[in-house]
Amino acid sequence: MTSVGRVLPPRFAHDDPTVVVDPYPHYAQLRAAGQLCRFGPGQWGVTRHADVSALLRDRRLAHGFPEEYRRFAIGDGPATEFFGGISIVRDPPEHTRLRALMSKAFSPALVRRLSDHLTGIVDELLEPALDTGILDAATDLAYPLPVTVVCELLGVPTADRDIVRPRAADLARGWSTEVAEADRPHVHAAVVWLREYLGALLEERRHRPGDDLLSRMLAAGSGEDSLSQQEIVDNAVFLFFAGFETTRNMIGTGCAALLRHPNQLARLRAEPGLAASAVEEFLRYDAPVQGAGRMVLSPIEIGGHTVRAGRVLVLLLGSANHDESVFERADRLDVGRSPNPHVSFGGGTHFCLGAALAREEGRVAFERLLHHFATIEPAGEPVRRLTASGNIRAYDSVPMQVRPR
Repeated sequence: MTSVGRVLPPRFAHDDPTVVVDPYPHYAQLRAAGQLCRFGPGQWGVTRHADVSALLRDRRLAHGFPEEYRRFAIGDGPATEFFGGISIVRDPPEHTRLRALMSKAFSPALVRRLSDHLTGIVDELLEPALDTGILDAATDLAYPLPVTVVCELLGVPTADRDIVRPRAADLARGWSTEVAEADRPHVHAAVVWLREYLGALLEERRHRPGDDLLSRMLAAGSGEDSLSQQEIVDNAVFLFFAGFETTRNMIGTGCAALLRHPNQLARLRAEPGLAASAVEEFLRYDAPVQGAGRMVLSPIEIGGHTVRAGRVLVLLLGSANHDESVFERADRLDVGRSPNPHVSFGGGTHFCLGAALAREEGRVAFERLLHHFATIEPAGEPVRRLTASGNIRAYDSVPMQVRPR
């Protein structure tokens, strides 16, 4: 990278414990200083909404990373190869082929058909709290809801779901620019287990197709355009992150935000039609994934600085979502915010394939939560799930005291 007058951008200490707990004041300082920040060795962070939004669609950036980079991020093991083959990190033409075939199997029509079923799942998860008056939004709702939905989409038998859930949670630990040493064995083991499990389930579907996602992925395409066995298995495994972790964290951080902003909770209760808008605001206000890494293919100039090919740009989604030039009173939670052009689902050809499902799960979860309980109050201090890189915003516990209607 070259810089005008040799003045380097400020450094973003993303792994500093105080930043991991609350990165937003630090983002504000970085945005005020410029469009770029130093992030790590060979890495530069992009701080402002206009740049992040444009770069999410820029063909000079690649989603795929060299194997040596993945080994640095997660260490040697099965997950190193796995994270290099899934659709989200592939570039055209491979990404185009994979996404087109997966989209046939994972259509918006499927999400629309799921709506009533989602209501039943959420009602069942909330039922114990009707008697106890205590609900942990993280463990009782945000965690089981999306993984149950993904299991149902893939046709995982009900009896197996309790053993699948912890593997899905372990897989999610691998979604970071640098995975903590203590987490790496869990991520590698989860990839092996989920590959074997879904591979066996896929073989069953070859002989006895159903109406599940695995069967539709088998049926999608034909001849040279069809998905291979490994592509189906690995992209099905990836759905345990794409269809689970983002939704889980959005529900957890959304509930925590409402407890901290009782005026917005009261507004949502008075205007239940704002549930869909509230989901968008939760995605903006405390984005489940804070940054998206991209490999620079050819030099890019940003704010008077040139980032050379071979460097990594980290598009700071969390910072872009709090850019004061785009979002009025960006530090305030506003469940009715409109417009709300957040970038939490990415953009361009890699816009999140499961965005429609995540939005619908969130809408139903918050609607049913307010439908069942006349009062929702804190029952203790929420416990953040802190990761070494701070890239994932999540809670291990969001205790609530609830009173049924």
